[in-house]
Amino acid sequence: MLEHRVSDWNDAYANGSNIARGDRWPEAWVKPAEAFRNALSAAGRAKLDLAYGERPRNRMDLFLPQGSAKGLVVFVHGGFWLQLDKSFWSDLAAGAVDSGYAVAMPSYTLCPEIRIAGIVEEVATAITEAAKLVDGPLMLTGHSAGGHLVSRMITATSPLSPDVQARIRNVVSISGVHDLRPIMSTAMNERLAIDEAEALSESPALLRPMRNARITCWAGGGERAEFLRQNALLANIWTGLGATTAAVIEPDRHHFSVIDGLVDAGHPLTRTLLSGS
Repeated sequence: MLEHRVSDWNDAYANGSNIARGDRWPEAWVKPAEAFRNALSAAGRAKLDLAYGERPRNRMDLFLPQGSAKGLVVFVHGGFWLQLDKSFWSDLAAGAVDSGYAVAMPSYTLCPEIRIAGIVEEVATAITEAAKLVDGPLMLTGHSAGGHLVSRMITATSPLSPDVQARIRNVVSISGVHDLRPIMSTAMNERLAIDEAEALSESPALLRPMRNARITCWAGGGERAEFLRQNALLANIWTGLGATTAAVIEPDRHHFSVIDGLVDAGHPLTRTLLSGS
């Protein structure tokens, strides 16, 4: 019998220190993202720093395909709700944009200035405002903390309006944190301040999915064991609650490279995201 118990919660959720040359990130994302923004701006297909709320970080970028958009993808960034912004990820819009979809990428207020429940509300507002700008089906995806946030959008207690919920055709949570309770045992929680009540109200794995929810939980084969567990967890629980679910482990990918497939219109990650449309 093989027993398992997590003895170091900080290490369990530490990515950079457990990836070879992990200190390359997030800097490695900066130049490709900037090049993509500049290219689409020069082509008149980027609307940058659109305000969706009153706080300084309530801004989003909108990248447009050639011709009329088939629908809208919203990508929500990660960083454990504590760091980074939309500018690190712009090139991840390429696969969907090349497939004919508009892509919105919002920033949001970071902890400890706000609680995670507040970020959930901000992301819902960003999605709502983006949906006003582009017609058609809506697909949501996010990485790590962003995976948590997009999953939260399709729970039975979603802050999205029924009209916006009705437009959602698919969600892909990439390396998502779907149960917040383990994060309470990490040093990060000194700044996140998650308590039991917030964990229960904001963890997608502890909530029912909204009606007709469709989600793929996607992680890399080289992820930390906790991210693999979190990935399987939500798909498992929501299958039993009537949602359409899938859990994918992409070989030879770690926490920082698992998102790379979004750059390529032909990659299975991009095809899976857009398949609901």
